[in-house]
Amino acid sequence: MSPAAERTIPLPREAAAPRAVAPGLAAEGRRQRHLAYLQAAPLALVFLVFFVVPLVLTLVVSFWEYNEYEIIPAFTLQNYADVFEGCFSGGDLCTTLRTYLSTLKFCLLTWGLTLGIGFTVAYFVAFHVRSSAMQTVLFLICTIPFWTSNVIRMIAWIPLLGRNGLVNDALMSLGITRAPIEGLLYSDFAVVLAFVHLYTVFMIVPIFNSMMRIDRALIEAARDAGATGWQTLWSVIVPLTKPGIAIGSIFVLTLVMGDFVTVGVMGGQQIASVGKVIQVQMSYLQFPAAAANAVVLLCAVTLVIAGLTRLIDLRREL
Repeated sequence: MSPAAERTIPLPREAAAPRAVAPGLAAEGRRQRHLAYLQAAPLALVFLVFFVVPLVLTLVVSFWEYNEYEIIPAFTLQNYADVFEGCFSGGDLCTTLRTYLSTLKFCLLTWGLTLGIGFTVAYFVAFHVRSSAMQTVLFLICTIPFWTSNVIRMIAWIPLLGRNGLVNDALMSLGITRAPIEGLLYSDFAVVLAFVHLYTVFMIVPIFNSMMRIDRALIEAARDAGATGWQTLWSVIVPLTKPGIAIGSIFVLTLVMGDFVTVGVMGGQQIASVGKVIQVQMSYLQFPAAAANAVVLLCAVTLVIAGLTRLIDLRREL
């Protein structure tokens, strides 16, 4: 048959049908998209009212003037100049940098300890506890600290770590020390201990979530290939747990950077942190200065999150 004859042959009805159905499919797709927007609208409204609007107001107030008696809605950069005062003079570290270094110290110590504890607990529950009922029980045990407020949990450490507390009494009774250890309470040690106590669960949950998604056949294949337990851990489990580690790290680091209650209670109001500076400024009604510090802190937290997301593509991994 010639090509011209082939072009004159009409198409079957079945081949022409999709063209007629296409407009209906397009309309159905538009309807589904509109429905998805309607379903997301309530959450988007809550996000806008309780997250975006407060951030915008904080940013606006950070550029206002103030004095001992009032806040003046006039544009100024003095609040940010006060935040970074002395930071570019080339001399000693300015107050802001020292405060951020102190906060960063707490962040890194808390992150390292919570990661070690959280990974170990999640690994045990995910790979060594076979019963789902027992896994649920262990998770409930991990959430027990959330049954009380943060302040109560921190105050509970005072009878243990105080000069005449249980720990010092036990150490002296055993002959390990001759006098009470002063650095157990109202010190960096007490602050880090409280942070680990409060935020370890935020590391356990996402890591456990990632571990439960690991195909157990991969672990069996590694064992069949002759890999040792440590080789399986570092070559199979840890790489596949990176999303959970990244999410838990974001939770812990952002919570520690903005926490001022723990630093105040466990540090005896003597240890500086960024959140503590903002809280003091708020108590003295210096709202524009506090807003400027809050914006700088938000930028710092955003940089930390951006750095973590550069290490791993959470959207692809999740």
